[in-house]
Amino acid sequence: MAGPFLLEIRRGTQSALLLVREASLRSLPADISLAPARLELRSAGACGALELPPGVSLAPGSCRGLRRLPGEGLHLRLRLRAAPGGAELVYNLRESLKPQKNCIFYCQSCGDVIVKERKFLRVLPLPSENWSALVEEWCCHPNPFAKSTLHPQRDDCFLGDTFFLLNSGNESHVPEPPICFSETGHHASQNGSTLKSKENTRVFCKRCKTMLGETISSDTIKYYVTEVIVQPSEGSFKTIPRSQFVQSMVAQCLMELSSAKSTFRFTIKGDDGKIYILIWLLNSDTLLVESLGSSSSHNVFTLFGDIFMPNSGPVGTWNAVKVLYQPCIKSRNKDLADAWENDFGVHPLKFPSETCLELLLILGLSTTSLPPSLQCMNSFQVAFLKM
Repeated sequence: MAGPFLLEIRRGTQSALLLVREASLRSLPADISLAPARLELRSAGACGALELPPGVSLAPGSCRGLRRLPGEGLHLRLRLRAAPGGAELVYNLRESLKPQKNCIFYCQSCGDVIVKERKFLRVLPLPSENWSALVEEWCCHPNPFAKSTLHPQRDDCFLGDTFFLLNSGNESHVPEPPICFSETGHHASQNGSTLKSKENTRVFCKRCKTMLGETISSDTIKYYVTEVIVQPSEGSFKTIPRSQFVQSMVAQCLMELSSAKSTFRFTIKGDDGKIYILIWLLNSDTLLVESLGSSSSHNVFTLFGDIFMPNSGPVGTWNAVKVLYQPCIKSRNKDLADAWENDFGVHPLKFPSETCLELLLILGLSTTSLPPSLQCMNSFQVAFLKM
């Protein structure tokens, strides 16, 4: 293999952008030969080949826009004869949470068991957070659901956009009933006492102290999808690197909501109510084919304890979503954040504040791994979230 490259494939348009990074170009001039399944580079008497993964078939005659940017490498746009199917997801919550299947809930960060084996009779989607307000517009009489709350019964699991609700009445936590810490630091027991709606307590993992969710009522717990992993009870716990898991779960949320509600702009809010990131979903049909070669991008994700290396040998393939984003921490982009918050076309997504910061760092690392000419679009930064 000649060196590192990046191939961004759009399945919907059967088109691709190929970037042959600078490390592949030993000297100029160079001869470039493109075949359906490989790219050959010849320079200074040396020859190297970039092998594409099975299923990717290029149309050599469609090449256009060939240019070399100093410090980046060769940029080339082309058409595809065929695009491969999607790569396997890192984790799929909806496949793990199904009725009549035994499952175990683990802390994603450390693997500690949060909820012992459970079998749900019903796994139901929740309406959007603003469903009650919308009812006011639909009804010509007083809202019949004004005093209603959607809480799961025994053996129910309710799925929201970024969380799921469990009835804690028959949970078997390990090693004893869970202890929740209020935001003021005091202990609060779950013995059936009524909790005020504005005094929800935060639920933490006993082992690693990661925030997992909140208590909604005396018998209902909300767990965030980025903090808890659900796996079949017959298998052992499978570790997924933190950065991969966060990317995959957030990307799946963006895809599902854009498909169901035709919304493409999102505010990422913390459990403290603050907006951390503005995200604009650019496309969700991306397939990334990447070879890191000997480039410095080997170390892109080491801050989370896992090097995001290709998952299939020298060349890796990932489903991905391409996003534009703006950070909003420390009052950055405050005017834009305020405008988006008041825009009905923008959908809010709530995660633990610590996870929002993790996501912002992941987006930043993705941006810096791209060549400078591809890092920005208008006033937004560009990033990929791999699934």
